[in-house]
Formats: sequence, C-alpha cells, structure tokens
Amino acid sequence: MKLPIYMDNHATTPVDPRVLEAMLPYFTQTFGNAASRTHAFGREAAAAVERARRQIARLINADPKEIVFTSGATESDNLAIKGVAWMYRQECKPGNHIVTQPTEHKAVLDSCERLEKEGFEVTYVPVGTDGLVNPDELRSALSERTILVSVMAANNEIGVLQPIREIGELCREHSVLFHSDAVQAVGKVPIDVQAMNIDLMSITAHKIYGPKGVGALYVRHKKPEVRLAPLIDGGGHELGMRSGTLNVPGIVGLGKACELSMQEMAEESRRLSALRDCLKHGILSRLEGVHLNGSMERRLPQNLNLSFDGVEGEALMTCLDGVAVSSGAACRSMASESSYVLRALGTGEDRAQSSIRFGLGRFNTQEEVDYVIDRVVEAVKGLREFPEFALLHPEQQ
Repeated sequence: MKLPIYMDNHATTPVDPRVLEAMLPYFTQTFGNAASRTHAFGREAAAAVERARRQIARLINADPKEIVFTSGATESDNLAIKGVAWMYRQECKPGNHIVTQPTEHKAVLDSCERLEKEGFEVTYVPVGTDGLVNPDELRSALSERTILVSVMAANNEIGVLQPIREIGELCREHSVLFHSDAVQAVGKVPIDVQAMNIDLMSITAHKIYGPKGVGALYVRHKKPEVRLAPLIDGGGHELGMRSGTLNVPGIVGLGKACELSMQEMAEESRRLSALRDCLKHGILSRLEGVHLNGSMERRLPQNLNLSFDGVEGEALMTCLDGVAVSSGAACRSMASESSYVLRALGTGEDRAQSSIRFGLGRFNTQEEVDYVIDRVVEAVKGLREFPEFALLHPEQQ
C-alpha cells in the first residue's frame, strides 16, 4: 500500500490508463481539427468524435445525434438551464418559471440565480432529512408558467439518488422539460434517458476516470424536440448549440471512459458498495457520536458522508494527513462556511461543520479501507480528548 491514499473521487478521479492510451494518438498523430473535413487529418479526427458520441449514447440509451460536447459539467448545466430559458424568451413562448431544489450543484443554483436577476421565477422545492425531494411537493410547485425542472440524479456531497424516474414521468405528464445534472450518477448507476423521460442531462469525463475539461449535454431531439439558445457563438459547431474547436483527445477520453463504465459498472458497483459498507461499519462500530448524512437506501455505491460529534471537519482532515478526503463539494472546499447541502437537510451547524465525505473509487483497495478506518478512529479519539484543538480551523493551529 502506498501513501497518500485518495478517497475524494467525487471531486475528481484519476484517468484510467486505458483511457489515456486511447487519447494519446490524438495529441501527436491524429491531431487534425474535426471541423476540417477536406483532408484525412480532419476526417480521422471527426470519425473519432463520432465514435465517442456513440459510446456515450450507448451508456445512457440516447441517439448519438443528441450528444453535444462541452468543456464539462458546469458548462453543460449552464447551457441546459439558460439555453431553455433564453429560447423561451427569444421565441416569445409563454412561461418563465423554473423548479429546482436547494441541494443542487452550484452550477445549477448559480444559473438559476442569474436567471432570477433577468426576471425569471425560480422555486426551490425543499428536501427531506434524508436529502430526497418529494415528487408530490415538486408536483405542487408546478404551474402553467413552468418551463423547466432541474433535479440532479445523485448528490455530489451526500450521494443520495433522487427519484429521477418519478420526476421524469411527472414532467412529461405536465409537458415541462426535465434537466438532470447526472455528473455523479452516469457510469456509477444505470441511467436511461428514455425510460426516465430526461430531456437534458449533464455529463463530465473527470468523474468517470476520464480527463478534465471535457463533458457533454444530452439534448432530446424527439418527443419533445428540445431547442436551446447557445451560450457561445462562433462557427456553428455542435448543431449551433456550442461553437468552438472540439477537444478531440478529451472527447476520445470521455467516450472511452463511458465504454469502460458500461462494461464494468455492475461489478464495480458491487465491489465499491462492499468497501463503502466496510468503511461505514468499521468507523461506526468503534466510535460513538457518528451520524450518517443522507439516505442509505437510495445512495451511490461509493459514497459515505459522516458527521462526528465534537470534532470540526477541517481539523479532522488536517489530522488525516496522507488520506485525501473532503468536507464537501470541491467547488466550496476553500470556503469556511458549513455545507449548504447539509443545512438544507435541516442539519444543525455543529453537525454540518463536522462532516467528512468519503468518495471511494475504481483503484481503492480493502487494505486502504482498513488503514483509513484506523486513522479516522485514532484521529477522532485524539481530537475529542482535546476539544479546544478540535474546534480550531487549520489556519489557527
């Protein structure tokens, strides 16, 4: 076993060597611009891009023509939410109301906040103490002016799996478009955009052992046909929805990562859920005052989010030198405030401040899990013996 141990796979994942191998030729050998169809270099690059579309589409049961490449999940979320809203306004269609929930990723929440400043209305349906949104409460939030519902498939902090199929049926029943940020779910649990009635879905490569800086947005073409106002103009790439020279090596990596996920998802999920349960049991059986955050029944197989009474999360992470974990989403890891996700569950400030997110991944082992259990137990016991130290922020130590 080598140190440090990485257990922050919700923030990002290492590139799988098989993904890297697929990407390498497109940096130095097949380096053409995929839009340059007049010569072999460009045509080979374009062929690689279309192959990646097929690989992604197979994973989520979509048509390859419905895959739009982006720079990652943040852009995909922005394009989906703002693109729908701006298209409705541009075409003078009735409706200016969006429904979402308060535990979404900041890319969704900040996009909605921006639209509110532009005159759109946004309703934030609360979640329960288990982190799940109630479809009946979501139904009550819909109105004749509702144009879009955005609910993430799996939460990036507490790993809960939202009732996406039920929400999709509800949106279809009311002729409302349904977007899901499925960044944490795709490749980890089965996602079928047809069966789930998803109209727009955000994907990124670096959460499924692909490269950073590349992602995709699924955009339904039929029943209904979804039309988006672009965020970026210039060249008309990706059917006019996302202009810009395509990142061919990154797209190849995303496609290969999706192909591997499709092949290995079932077995990987079983292995990671077993490791996660071992980690949970090992910590809870040796420590009192530990709380599980979020539903255990509807949860990603690799996620564990725990709060430790009397221990400040930042202090605990400092004591776990050599073990990479986090106290929440990567986008807010430099912030000093507690998790807005946990606060939305009704979790008290002390418990929210004491949370740690464990994100297991493809390359973690049983030996590493056993080591982390020992380190966490040792660190928590040590901090509880010195409460004045446990409540200090790292910069104060």
